[in-house]
Amino acid sequence: MTKKFYLILFLLSTFFANAQEVEMADSFRADGKIYVVITVLAIVFTCIIGILIFLERKLSRLEKEIKETKN
Repeated sequence: MTKKFYLILFLLSTFFANAQEVEMADSFRADGKIYVVITVLAIVFTCIIGILIFLERKLSRLEKEIKETKN
């Protein structure tokens, strides 16, 4: 019963969410600034992924050193 309720609630929430219009995005698109926003977001996400890869490699190296010192 609760699964059906949540399903109906989810479907209604998506229906009402689509009814909204975003004026700021339209103005950015009209001015051509949307490409600047997309570029900045892409750079930020690329940096975050790079940092995560760097930390994962460093963590793997430290785990390997700890295993070697225990043996």
